[in-house]
Amino acid sequence: MARNDGRRKAAILLVSLGTEASAEIFKHLRQDEIDELTLEIASLGPVSSSVKQEVLQEFYDTAVAQEYIAEGGIDYARVLLERALGPEKANEVLARLSSAIQVSPFEFLRRTDSAQILNVIANEHPQTIALIISYLPPDTAAQVLSALPPELQSEVAMRVAIMDRTAPEVIREIERVLERKLSSVLTQDFTAAGGIKALVDVLNQVDRSTERTILEALDEQNPELADEIRKLMFVFEDILLLDDRSIQQVLREVDNKELSLALKGTSEEVKEKIFRNMSERAAAIIKEDLQFMGPVRLKQVEEAQQRIVTVIRKLEDAGQIVIARSGEDELI
Repeated sequence: MARNDGRRKAAILLVSLGTEASAEIFKHLRQDEIDELTLEIASLGPVSSSVKQEVLQEFYDTAVAQEYIAEGGIDYARVLLERALGPEKANEVLARLSSAIQVSPFEFLRRTDSAQILNVIANEHPQTIALIISYLPPDTAAQVLSALPPELQSEVAMRVAIMDRTAPEVIREIERVLERKLSSVLTQDFTAAGGIKALVDVLNQVDRSTERTILEALDEQNPELADEIRKLMFVFEDILLLDDRSIQQVLREVDNKELSLALKGTSEEVKEKIFRNMSERAAAIIKEDLQFMGPVRLKQVEEAQQRIVTVIRKLEDAGQIVIARSGEDELI
């Protein structure tokens, strides 16, 4: 089995999992990866049950190790793997992963409350804050960005958007200052972070007032950048960009009470688009809810809208719906 490379093992794994599970996996791969694996599967030939079992076991051990590393780092993973597999097998699994696993920079901050992160970075230079935010999960980064002073929010946001690559020694020095010791395993190559997509991921998670503050400031400082960011963002009113099939898919994932709250105060055009894609009975219930709902705090409405937008983004990421953003080719 040692003669099999990673691609062959992946092909054997997909065959072993069956067509339904393999199809789900393919949804998360790039087209070039799908093409390569398809060719590899086509050229596999007969595979013994023992080889299949070996590949499945290796995949399972690798997945467990990656989960342990994500939870608590390599040392934590080693302890748990040694308990589960024994020292020799644990070393074998970690050695196999050593060239592939890269613990993200600032990993120790990923397990830290956003308020504590803010305390740590509040007095740092905007460029340093932007670098750190670029490596945080979007929801955590959004909380940190929202808590910064308004004048600093736009400055940090712009630096995230125009950030390209950062030398590993710079990251190591910042980590040393923040944590007093290295907490990640870094490669010697440059590490990519930031960029417009990273900023959009963050802005899609912040509250609407923070989003407006940042975009208005960017309009003044860099209108072209602000326009490019807006094209990649999706807000609740952009439901108008979805086709009927996509809206119906979204509605299947959303609770009616949540939808009623989200529609409070939206335009008639948005409401009509939603109602047109519901049964008459369901639409009548929502309309009745809106009629008798009474005054609602704007924050509650925006939070409900944000939760629905999150559902929409997840469906788009999974390839189940398509958002017809301006400037993109039309579907045929």
